[in-house]
Amino acid sequence: MTKRLTEVAKKAGVSEATVSRVLNGRDGVSETTRTAVLTALDVLGYERPTKLRGERARLVGLVLPELQNPIFPALAEVVTGTLAQRGYTPALCARTIGGVSEMDYVEMLLDHQVSGVIFAGGSYALADARHDHYRRLTDRGLPVVLVNAGVDELGFPRVSTDDAVAVEQAYGHLRSLGHERIGMVLGPEGHVPSRRKLDAMVQAAGWGEADAECVERSSFSMEGARVAATKLVERGVTGIICASDVLALGTIRAARRLGRTVPTDVSVVGFDDSAFMTCTDPPLTTVRQPIETMGQAAVDLLVTQIEGAGVLHDELLFEPELVVRGSTAPAPGR
Repeated sequence: MTKRLTEVAKKAGVSEATVSRVLNGRDGVSETTRTAVLTALDVLGYERPTKLRGERARLVGLVLPELQNPIFPALAEVVTGTLAQRGYTPALCARTIGGVSEMDYVEMLLDHQVSGVIFAGGSYALADARHDHYRRLTDRGLPVVLVNAGVDELGFPRVSTDDAVAVEQAYGHLRSLGHERIGMVLGPEGHVPSRRKLDAMVQAAGWGEADAECVERSSFSMEGARVAATKLVERGVTGIICASDVLALGTIRAARRLGRTVPTDVSVVGFDDSAFMTCTDPPLTTVRQPIETMGQAAVDLLVTQIEGAGVLHDELLFEPELVVRGSTAPAPGR
């Protein structure tokens, strides 16, 4: 008990006596200090006294699929900083292979009486995944915001990059360089943002059934992308649009292993503009997601719900930006 008081007091920046008064429900503590103590208790993983469990902490969960892809730490930086400015304490939950699942994290966050949750890259974006844990949040009336497209029936507010505009920019760029045989490396079949990108490509390029061989699916890993892109290059594709920067890097590796040069033989366009894409060989042409604006918008939507104001459950679409670097060049023979 003494150890707990010491840790909570240090975390909240108050005396142990103040922590004791809060935990025992005594008067003489300001609401701000009381909130700071309860938030510290939640962050440190200590269980609240029974009489205090019904009150939500000023704690917000941010659930990410991984931290290896630089785009997710970039989003986490924006969201956690914005939450802190609004007086909330972020709880970062990053899934790992064989580790804690998204469903498990939801249970942990509910146990800690969080005020709301922001999800990015979760199973909400996979049409064939289980979505029961999201419905638990709905049943509890907990504010939730999703970053990037998810299945429609969940009904949560969404903050997304406009996938159609992203593909139009990438396709237009490759066409302007004279590429006629253009392919795509996308995420899994049920991945909603990848579906949107494919639909946009069908519209932009006028694809029909015969063009199905210009699309390959992959997990969001460099090795998966290498396998998928190898098939496209062997079919004579000279320009490849990828659903993430990680997939684009795997695509470049595939071209090189086949003895092709990027961008002389094969041009590659990524998606995200995550950290270090200026440092790759060659520097990656990519479509930049406006992560800072999107992260701030996600927090604004969540806080608005927490404070009891209604929000539209429509999807907010943010326009991406094509960033041209060294991985694209005129088509061979041009």
